[in-house]
Amino acid sequence: MAAETTQRDREILAVRRADGESRTLAASLPRLVLEARRIAANVIHGLHGRRRAGAGESFWQYRRFVSGEPSQRVDWRRSARDDHLYVREQEWEAAHTVWLWPDRSPSMAFASKGARDSKLERALIVTFALAELLVAGGERVGIPGLMNPTASRSVIDKMAQAILHDDAARLSLPPSFVPSALAEIVVLSDFWSPITEIRTMLAGLSASGAHGALVQIVDPAEETFPYSGRIEFVEPEGFGVITAGRAERWADDYVARLALHRDQIREETAKLDWLFSTHTTSRSAAELLLFLHGGMMVSKSGGGISVKAGRSA
Repeated sequence: MAAETTQRDREILAVRRADGESRTLAASLPRLVLEARRIAANVIHGLHGRRRAGAGESFWQYRRFVSGEPSQRVDWRRSARDDHLYVREQEWEAAHTVWLWPDRSPSMAFASKGARDSKLERALIVTFALAELLVAGGERVGIPGLMNPTASRSVIDKMAQAILHDDAARLSLPPSFVPSALAEIVVLSDFWSPITEIRTMLAGLSASGAHGALVQIVDPAEETFPYSGRIEFVEPEGFGVITAGRAERWADDYVARLALHRDQIREETAKLDWLFSTHTTSRSAAELLLFLHGGMMVSKSGGGISVKAGRSA
């Protein structure tokens, strides 16, 4: 009975955290900002922007001349040292826009005993740190429906202020908007929304040709379902309470449904050549940051975010 009471208390605490999110965000934001800056500072050295071929003055690399290209592109000095013709390729220097969406809906406030942060805290930390890295690399960063794209060095402060003063409903998915064809979008959410809503979101965001990444942030308890005995599961977004007489009997069905939901999301993102990954809050935020920054390398053909790894971050 004591174990059941403890587990129920944890569920109640999660709901209270969700209900009080608007009151506690102002108190927690300074810590999240400092943590984001610390993580960004630890990885920013050695990162020199997201190098792409294109118009610019900085030399990037030599590549083989391709038949059909204008002959004036040949670098004759480099070609004279070999039996092949080479083109001197420049680094693409024009900044473009990256839209970041951290899910701040009530379900994101959940944190079990084994988590380093709540899902909300992890999403905000990674969003702030990624924004810092992107701006340092010459990109513009914005939040859909909340903050216009900016290349300001104080991007984290601008994001924190925009989030703090946002009095709109806390949506799980980004609002409908039309990004430019060259834009990139990163959505950090638990993605417990129905697959129909996720499919509609992806269709809208990709309609203009933009590319992006979906990162499912989950708590360790949501990943493994470590419950047993009589448990009340409280849905923090107003869908009521479900009571399990023997929760351990639900584990297999839960894991199967979770795998199916992820397979459905993965299928939708694969159609669009978007990245989909999962991240558990018991793991390092820096690990996810490096994974995202590395996965956002734009291909020479301008293909947007590329899937560079199949494993979760």
